[in-house]
Amino acid sequence: MTETVGFIGLGVMGRPMARHILTKGHALVVHNRSRRPIDELVTAGAAAGASPADVARRSTVVITMVPDTPDVEAVIAGPDGVLQSLQPGSVVIDMSSISPVATRRLAEAVAAKGGTMLDAPVSGGEIGAIDGTLTFMVGGDAAALESVRNVLGAMGKPDRIVHVGESGAGQICKACNQIVLGGTMAVVAEAIALSRKAGVDPMKVRAALMGGFAQSRVLEVHGERMITGNWKPGFKAKLFKKDLGIAMNTLAENGVPAIASAAVQQLVNAQITAGEGEEDYSGIAKVIFKLANM
Repeated sequence: MTETVGFIGLGVMGRPMARHILTKGHALVVHNRSRRPIDELVTAGAAAGASPADVARRSTVVITMVPDTPDVEAVIAGPDGVLQSLQPGSVVIDMSSISPVATRRLAEAVAAKGGTMLDAPVSGGEIGAIDGTLTFMVGGDAAALESVRNVLGAMGKPDRIVHVGESGAGQICKACNQIVLGGTMAVVAEAIALSRKAGVDPMKVRAALMGGFAQSRVLEVHGERMITGNWKPGFKAKLFKKDLGIAMNTLAENGVPAIASAAVQQLVNAQITAGEGEEDYSGIAKVIFKLANM
């Protein structure tokens, strides 16, 4: 059974995600701030929505995938936003990475209009979006998740759709994800710097580490980026800075020390200050390499 799905936010991640929904046979209504991505998907069979409110009027499932908390608030609760014409019984799925506090507040506003909101941030980056292999960290009503599981499954693997808990839990999980990613990237960069300065082939060191307990997806993908100097963004550093800011605020709100994450945040800040915010977030390695006089 297919749903009429609305998709708002057709950026680097949103565009391929929306295309997967379309190719899996769902009717699709799309909206974006710029026109070109809309036209591309309309050519592929989607319908164009004039505004977030228009998308909500024509859909039973509404997905938002936009950069930051204020963007989600504007798209959902702002003038001509989703709440202006949300159909009773509709499910709103926010896949952006935003504040858990704002998520809970928006979920209450959606419920007041007769709908249900899930927070379902993703992991897997641009590659996962293109390949349809994203992981979903879902917070909110379990029954609502079951009703849209086929929609999420169009963009990722069914076994990677994880119901984490109540509203906001998905965003907490995403903050945890970014904390682990940032810390792992920092130590991978240090290991590569050490191997190079000690005169040992870093690619061979990486290969050896991949066979033991140090193995990780970060070492596999971003370790290679760091060695070859490929900073083409799969996920831009400026967006990772935003995510780390959310994570740091969430750590503080819950009384959790952020010793390692604070160091990573400074590396990201240095990367941004160097004018590299549009590059991949693994570019924090360049900061470490520079400090190591490499």
